[in-house]
Amino acid sequence: MESAGARRASGGSRNPDVVCEKHLFKGKLPEPLFQLACSYHLCAFPVNLNELCVWNTATAQPLYLSGHHYSISAVSFGSKIDPLLVCSASHERVIVWNLDECTQKVQEGFTPRGIVIGTLLGMVLHVRFSPDDQQVAVCAGNQIYMLSAKVWDYSTSQLIYQSGIITAFPLLSLLIDEESKQIITGCAEGQLWIFSLISDRNYRCIAHIDLKKEQEKFCNKKWKSGKEIGDGQNNSKLCKTDNKTRPEGSVETSFPILLIEHCDFFVCFHNEENTYSSLNTSYFWIGTSTGLLIINLANFELEAFLSYRDYSDLSIRIARSCALTRKAADQKALCLITSMFEDMIAVLEVNLAALVRTQHSDFVPCGNEKSLSVFARCTLLANSPLCKGLKKNMKEPASKIPGVKGTMKDKPLVFHNKIKSSGYTAAPRMTMFSPNTNLKKKEVSKWKISCKCKNKEYPLESYPPIKYEKEISLACKPTPIFCIQYSGDGELLACGLADKTVLIFNSNLTDVHNVFSGHDGAVNSVGWSHDKKWLVSASEDRTLRVWSVCNKEPALILGKENFHKNVHFAQFYFIDTFILLCCGAEFHLLSFHLDTTKDDLKRYKQRSVCKLVQKFPMTSTMEITSLSAVNEFYSYIVLTAGSNRALEVFDLNAGCSTAVIPEAHVRSVHQICQNKGSSFSTQQPEAYNLFMTTAAGDGIKLWDLRTLRCERRFEGHSSRCHPCGIAMSPCGRFIASGSDDKYAYIYEMRSSTFLHKLGRHTESVINVSFSPSSPQLTTATSDGKLRLFLP
Repeated sequence: MESAGARRASGGSRNPDVVCEKHLFKGKLPEPLFQLACSYHLCAFPVNLNELCVWNTATAQPLYLSGHHYSISAVSFGSKIDPLLVCSASHERVIVWNLDECTQKVQEGFTPRGIVIGTLLGMVLHVRFSPDDQQVAVCAGNQIYMLSAKVWDYSTSQLIYQSGIITAFPLLSLLIDEESKQIITGCAEGQLWIFSLISDRNYRCIAHIDLKKEQEKFCNKKWKSGKEIGDGQNNSKLCKTDNKTRPEGSVETSFPILLIEHCDFFVCFHNEENTYSSLNTSYFWIGTSTGLLIINLANFELEAFLSYRDYSDLSIRIARSCALTRKAADQKALCLITSMFEDMIAVLEVNLAALVRTQHSDFVPCGNEKSLSVFARCTLLANSPLCKGLKKNMKEPASKIPGVKGTMKDKPLVFHNKIKSSGYTAAPRMTMFSPNTNLKKKEVSKWKISCKCKNKEYPLESYPPIKYEKEISLACKPTPIFCIQYSGDGELLACGLADKTVLIFNSNLTDVHNVFSGHDGAVNSVGWSHDKKWLVSASEDRTLRVWSVCNKEPALILGKENFHKNVHFAQFYFIDTFILLCCGAEFHLLSFHLDTTKDDLKRYKQRSVCKLVQKFPMTSTMEITSLSAVNEFYSYIVLTAGSNRALEVFDLNAGCSTAVIPEAHVRSVHQICQNKGSSFSTQQPEAYNLFMTTAAGDGIKLWDLRTLRCERRFEGHSSRCHPCGIAMSPCGRFIASGSDDKYAYIYEMRSSTFLHKLGRHTESVINVSFSPSSPQLTTATSDGKLRLFLP
């Protein structure tokens, strides 16, 4: 076998520090597509068709292992160092070798032997050890086999697990992730499947990723933002047609996934402040015939890619097989590739830090830039819309002239229908005074109850509410429940229905506290005030109403003359100082004053006052589809979603838009859910910067306000027919989602797959809500039924 020296790939206009060719080997290689292997300073690849060569890059000494009769098609190293195992597979057998024993046998003059763990499985395209080296996953054709790495269990003659046919194309690569307990496999057409390895989840598919589309999305994002892909690439050579970005004159080729391997993504920034996410995120290398990609397993998005053809000094432009080291040394990873058309094997050194910085420089934290935060970190500006609204709400004290007494104004005399009697005709009272001896006990009991409520804490380590408790129907005929929300103390639950009414229940759904009617259209939004005394509702009749929890008549009504389009969402803001509402492509900031007293002469005229402070238009959209802001504490941030599939962040202290996230989902976002916490629980301050979005047919995405990046994606529920709602638990550990399949799903924050499916629903679950005071969940269906779930 011939060997060539190292060459630095500096061709074209790319950064020469990204990739360097260290060695080039030439020899007779197997004809079919085969798998290579890299581990620490060792490289394993087939030579002379059926012989395995283990090359030590430190000593430049080879170790030859023989045992196959047919061409070796797949090789893989074990996960542990002591002992270090290597598995080789051919058409007729799968062999596991102990390299320490093999080396000792060679030194003693004997022929090394391996352990055969599988025979006659067909054309093996990929093998992979489990994290404990006790099992080997084998891709043969379009099926996956799980074999024991010790000895085949001849007593039971059973496989551990075998999947069904998941694709018409051969499966070329596979990886088992120990941390997330997931198995990842890729096929010859650029499709990735992620399965759960937890037994009680039936090895279900968590996600399906099309790498072609992800690469095109990554290129389009860079093209739109005006940034150069790589380091100084000539953008004139790129064309954008049919939403695709590719070099001119190129043709679309297949996208075989040759490799899936762990990537030390965060090793690039070990000396810098980590502003990416507080969540544990896994990154993986994806090796294809044309280059290397880095994918985020939490949000299933592409982070960076390296194309072989962009570096003219590389000997291999199109790879037939690929291998990468799992751990990076000095921020560099060792890559082993073979040529598609020649018998060559090249050893590449990839600088991971340089690759990420040149392609995703906006991910790297900058010390001069201040990230956004949901907390109000500075005082109100003098020209802030919030400051203007506060001045309007402040009542000026009445001016008094010293030395002049106030005069009584003339008022009309009013005779009421009922006049209190003087008591002359009633019988004389025999007892002048009778003290109420129970008054003190009642006051003490009320005080104890209020203290218990105030001192109550949310159990942070409780199980999710998955036990069905009860169900109630809100109407005689099926009526969709468009919105539900608990009050801040968790004692009351408000529901907005399609029959134009608002219902208020107690928390255990045993009694109707109040019924509000007056809207002429379906109620699409309800929101509680911070003091739990008021409820704001918005309807499709283009009106907004504010209700007192104690009365049935609205305290404030804003009619159709105030809005030119439908009001989609309304809520209290800035601890009940303002009201936010969506109207068309803008949202309104309203200041208000509520007065429930009635004038006897003008009893039908409302005394409450509401004034418009400012309108905030959303950029390049026809309609705002969702809005969210925190009312539990002072925050200047307002999040909006538009029909253009974008998210926009507004700073109301500055009175302007501060950031735009284009193409947040493949469809318009129908709900934004912030981590608002609860007065009964405490979370880390960074957790309040997380928020979720959901869109029909595109799952749930978790975002970080500080980086404006999608940190995790949750898939598994169905939301193609109805805009199903989402909610976050007060402890910040669980996410609930509705679904079209008559189930409610509960996700764990650090896992992309659901934990539980809550059944027994009669129709689609379109809304969910967690209680802020206790671990309980309420679901609402499209046929007007509420279900209560407890831990």
